[in-house]
Amino acid sequence: MLNDPNDALLAALKSAVGDAGWMEPSDKYLTEQRGLYRGRAGIVLRPASTEEVAACVRLCAEAKVAIVPWGGGTGLVGGQVMPEGPVPVVLSLDRMRAVRAVIPQESAMIVEAGLPVQAAQEAAAAHGKLFPLSYASEGTASIGGGLSTNSGGLIAVRYGVARDMCLGLEVVTPQGEIWNGLSTLRKDNTGYDLRDLYIGAEGTLGVICAAALKLVPRPTAKSTAFAVVRSPEDAVDLLDAVQTASGGAVATFELMARLSIDFVLTAHPDYRDPVGTVGEWYVLVELWGSDEGTLDGALQGCLAEGLESGAVLDANFALNEAQRAAFRTIREAMSDAQKIGGGASIKHDVSLPIARIPHFLQVAGTAVTTAVPGARPCPFGHLGDGNLHYNISQPTGSDPAAFLERWSEVNRIVHEIVKSMDGSISAEHGIGRLKRDELAIRTDSIKLDLLYRIKRALDPDGIMNPGAVLEPKLS
Repeated sequence: MLNDPNDALLAALKSAVGDAGWMEPSDKYLTEQRGLYRGRAGIVLRPASTEEVAACVRLCAEAKVAIVPWGGGTGLVGGQVMPEGPVPVVLSLDRMRAVRAVIPQESAMIVEAGLPVQAAQEAAAAHGKLFPLSYASEGTASIGGGLSTNSGGLIAVRYGVARDMCLGLEVVTPQGEIWNGLSTLRKDNTGYDLRDLYIGAEGTLGVICAAALKLVPRPTAKSTAFAVVRSPEDAVDLLDAVQTASGGAVATFELMARLSIDFVLTAHPDYRDPVGTVGEWYVLVELWGSDEGTLDGALQGCLAEGLESGAVLDANFALNEAQRAAFRTIREAMSDAQKIGGGASIKHDVSLPIARIPHFLQVAGTAVTTAVPGARPCPFGHLGDGNLHYNISQPTGSDPAAFLERWSEVNRIVHEIVKSMDGSISAEHGIGRLKRDELAIRTDSIKLDLLYRIKRALDPDGIMNPGAVLEPKLS
């Protein structure tokens, strides 16, 4: 059984981190972006070192008090707040932002978990390298949070997700021990890969305090286009054609329904429609490499073939960096713009085999609008790696609260279709609390049992982020 923190524990925790290392709970640490959950906390701890994190965890372990690790607070599945159960301690890593080392010769750097993703990008750039993790919340999202949720983003098609960029970790275990696995080795076959246990675990197995990250050469040339395509099938064919023609240089390949662009233009009247021709489906394509002429030739050639065949209806090339940024801004604005233009929305972060995405869009669209007449599917996302944000806006003029009450029902409909097509109900946002019950329903029983065994083995008292990923009473 877990306990509420008592006065003696709170005093000991305050002593462990010093006056600058704790604060009374505030909304910043107790709410999540969508407003679906509100957490509680006896105290918010803000340690300044891994040793202080370990001291705090040891005290909580002895008192059997829950710990909720907090990164940048940008998670979208409720993993960073704990609304139920005994009152926890929130452990924020936002004071641990040091870049400990950048090693250009090894294409690696070592940073602390509270460092924002954008700051990691800037540290790499200062040494002529690229840290290839990028998404709209990168100015706030932290390295530790990105690794804990195995985040993806706009250029995952070229460089992979957070797991692919991590070489090693420094972790505090649920017992308050420090595992120093900050190796920059590319090859190390000495037993089980502990690093992969903690990546994507959402703070349920320990606290990621620092990471050794992989860097890559910075691209010196880019080629970018926004295009209207006839159908999602044509978008999939275009992706394959561009990858082949460019020798795998596709860094971004985003698919967007027209409705998502309409929402952006409504929310931001100063933005321009990215393509002159209005169609039902759009793609944003960006190639990265070292020779601009080669990239432009590959992209323009594929789009020209598409225009000739009718698969591409129109296209607009970015002629400079400002236009390239404008194209990307439209895509990155879609989530927030949907709130303004579309009202309430029920959201899904799913992945599917790329070739099945067109069929999924057709089947899911029919199923959702049959269940909720007037509902407006607004899919967009990373077609290049099979990840769709399948969001559904409320029927025009309907009651937002009544629509959101059907969240679980609509989730079940969409996720059932995803699983029938060998997809995943969580692509890059994690499970958190939002998808915990869905995970239990849709996961192979052997896998689910193994997940519980790992949780019980590493965190037998269940103090690490209870209620996230797995049902706490069974952990």
